[in-house]
Amino acid sequence: MVMWVFGYGSLIWKAGFNYEDRLVGCIKGYRRVFYQDEGTISHYLFLHYVSPLVDLSLLWGVAYKISGTEDEQIALTYLEVREKQYDAKAYVDFFTDPMALTPAVSDVMVYIASSDRKLNPNYLGPASVEEIAKQIILAEGPSGPNRDYLFQLEKALIQFGFEDKHVMDLANEVRRLLSEAEVICS
Repeated sequence: MVMWVFGYGSLIWKAGFNYEDRLVGCIKGYRRVFYQDEGTISHYLFLHYVSPLVDLSLLWGVAYKISGTEDEQIALTYLEVREKQYDAKAYVDFFTDPMALTPAVSDVMVYIASSDRKLNPNYLGPASVEEIAKQIILAEGPSGPNRDYLFQLEKALIQFGFEDKHVMDLANEVRRLLSEAEVICS
């Protein structure tokens, strides 16, 4: 048996399960936005909401190939706990080349969050970059401050050569607000 899982957040740099192969690439028609409040159920208190779109948006990340019944079961058990804040799973096409018409891998599982507040009580909705950045600065969970999560995500995407405007704008705003706070405290 073979299972593929797509990671677009901390799974990029911290899988937490055994995998046979890892491909860098994207899924089409989704975007990463920080509209999800995880409360105390997540390692980070403020994660991203992934929105299915009918446009040509690309969501960059990594796909993990998990082989063998035992490794697959362990990964699924782990992911069901780790990704419990998301209210849906989708099976998508994964592309290593965004211009390709044929996916590198089909039926890749991805955890997503909907904007339906009845199904997803963690959905906050759109906010300005400054409002989201202020919440990110204050948020902290068992894995540490959410700003560290944001900066690690930005760094991983840059290392892959991907530009995610939303992530970069948020990271820059968080840095600006932290810098302002240091000046005020000095």
